[in-house]
Amino acid sequence: MADDIKHVFISHVHKDDEGLGKLKELLAQNGMTIKDSSIDSSSPNDANSKAYIKSQVLAPQIQWASALIVYVTPKTKTSEWVNWEIEYAMKQGKNVIGVWAHGCKQCDLPEALEKYGNVTVVGWHGQSIIDAINGKGQNWEKSDGTPAPERAIIPHPC
Repeated sequence: MADDIKHVFISHVHKDDEGLGKLKELLAQNGMTIKDSSIDSSSPNDANSKAYIKSQVLAPQIQWASALIVYVTPKTKTSEWVNWEIEYAMKQGKNVIGVWAHGCKQCDLPEALEKYGNVTVVGWHGQSIIDAINGKGQNWEKSDGTPAPERAIIPHPC
């Protein structure tokens, strides 16, 4: 698996950019290399039109990826962009994975991540994240990695 390179899009808020490097490092330490097509402060998007950003910047990057990882922090709950990226990835049939940020205590999840049953949410554990990227299981964990209680889910209308 060390030679596997996975194409991912990491959905996040820009205030959490520094955590993306930590996530990539964690995956590398556990034998997975990823190529990330997400937009962060090192590759800013200077467009002003929301429609243009969605159709010409974000959509192609998400289409390129095999999985969308949502970097979950307290700030992602209210991000209209994170919710849009999750919805778009679901419509594209992408593997959607929520990953609790390192050291993050339980917080509210983005609405789009919370409402669909065919997503995985895992704690800050390299192998759990790799398993989720590879489509193994559909775990739903609390931020400490313990199983989350059952919840009502809505199947995504593909």
